[in-house]
Amino acid sequence: MARLAESAPAHKHTLKLRNPNIFSNPRSDFSTITARITEAMNPSVRIPIWTIAAPVFAGAVLLAAGFGIGIGGIIVAFVSLGLAASVFAAVHHAEVIAHRVGEPYGTLVLALAVTLIEVALIVSLMAAGGEEAAGLARDTVFAAVMIILNGIIGLCLLVGGLTHREQTFSLDGVSAALVALATIVIMTLVFPNYTVTTPGPYYSSSQLILIAVVTLVIYGAFIFTQTIGHRQYFLQDDEAEKSTQHTARPSNAVTALSSLLLLMCLAAVVLLAKKLAPSLEAAVLKMGAPEALVGVIIAGIVLLPEGLAALRAARSNHLQTSLNLALGSALASIGLTIPAVSFVSLYMNSRLRLGIDAKSSVLLLLSLFVAVLVLRTGRTIILHGVVLLTIFVVYLFTSIVP
Repeated sequence: MARLAESAPAHKHTLKLRNPNIFSNPRSDFSTITARITEAMNPSVRIPIWTIAAPVFAGAVLLAAGFGIGIGGIIVAFVSLGLAASVFAAVHHAEVIAHRVGEPYGTLVLALAVTLIEVALIVSLMAAGGEEAAGLARDTVFAAVMIILNGIIGLCLLVGGLTHREQTFSLDGVSAALVALATIVIMTLVFPNYTVTTPGPYYSSSQLILIAVVTLVIYGAFIFTQTIGHRQYFLQDDEAEKSTQHTARPSNAVTALSSLLLLMCLAAVVLLAKKLAPSLEAAVLKMGAPEALVGVIIAGIVLLPEGLAALRAARSNHLQTSLNLALGSALASIGLTIPAVSFVSLYMNSRLRLGIDAKSSVLLLLSLFVAVLVLRTGRTIILHGVVLLTIFVVYLFTSIVP
């Protein structure tokens, strides 16, 4: 009996200590449950009202412009506001879709969305401008490449260097993107100046078809490498990947609605660009600036939201995501725009001016050379960003004052 009496308290004590965390820290489990509920109701995965209002506002502006409502300057201001709002809303919806499908497909979706906006703008302006807009595609694509290589990447490296001193990225993924980009850029923007079948910065019809097909093949090979062949080259490091796994993903309903709104925003951008084109060209001529400045403005408007997304990623020490966005956009811009406008020009039986002048060729080659040097080691510092931004400032200044 004495032995049984001694064993009873011991058994009771054992039961009490079987799961001491439940009784010792009850707030811990409650806070965990609360955090999970809050995460499930995270408003960041919902669609903001302004992204729904943007295409609606753009539609109202188009109706007002179509019926001739409003004074010239006021309607131009509203068209500009609707265009900017539609661009930002389109990129937001692309980011929602990108977050749903994950990396590197996410940055690919965003790059393709921005490129669709650019292609739609260029094709609509070419159709409206006729022969006078023969060089618009060249100017816009060249501006997009220079803005991305020097402006966006330079700013990301500078801000990332100031915040984190030194950043790393996957050298294999960036090298693959630069190989494809350099080849397409030289063949589409520089090589036309040296062909003799058609004098001037033009390709003949057969040459234009060949270059369009080759460009699509190279871009398609890059997409295969990024998504299937060597997907690991374009992913973030383990630490950054773990930090993004806890973010709530959009639901299927939110993703479907964002896809629909994305199409509406793209349509709004195309239609508003047609309304804004005459005023934009008149303003450039009034300034006495070269016509190439129109391409710079278009590329700047289209790439601004994506540049901000890349900058946010660099500040968060996700430089790989920044470079995926930047280089992927440059490749999509030239890899899809040039074939699209090539086939449009052949269909319209118009000449497409592709070759850039000697000054622009030197700046382009310098940008590619410096970008290769900067991104050759897999590590970046502040100096790299400063040098790229310096080239970008020179490019902007000489675009206005050639």
